[in-house]
Amino acid sequence: METTVKLKYIKQSPKKVRFVLDSIRGFNVDRALKSLDYSNKKAGRFISKALRSGLANLSDLGGSDQDSKNLYIVKCFVDEGPPMKRFRPAAMGRATSILKRSSHLTLTISSDRKKTG
Repeated sequence: METTVKLKYIKQSPKKVRFVLDSIRGFNVDRALKSLDYSNKKAGRFISKALRSGLANLSDLGGSDQDSKNLYIVKCFVDEGPPMKRFRPAAMGRATSILKRSSHLTLTISSDRKKTG
């Protein structure tokens, strides 16, 4: 069985989320959740939330026979979301722009470890 989880409009830059996501790429779900629980990064909470949601989706689809030790993160990537545009006062009456970036997270969890990407 396979499920895809999408978490949109995360209020953190894709570069910071990608840093944590690269550390768990290809892990089984149980090991990834343990690693994320002890991670000292804000993105770890978002990725953990998406993984737990994927586990719940799989248990709804196929019953409770799915074990998290037999499930793997097959595909995971982060895309850039729309930035919030803010302005900050600068010298001599000018204004400089600030981009508060957001990101979209996509995870695919599967019971077979066919292609890790």
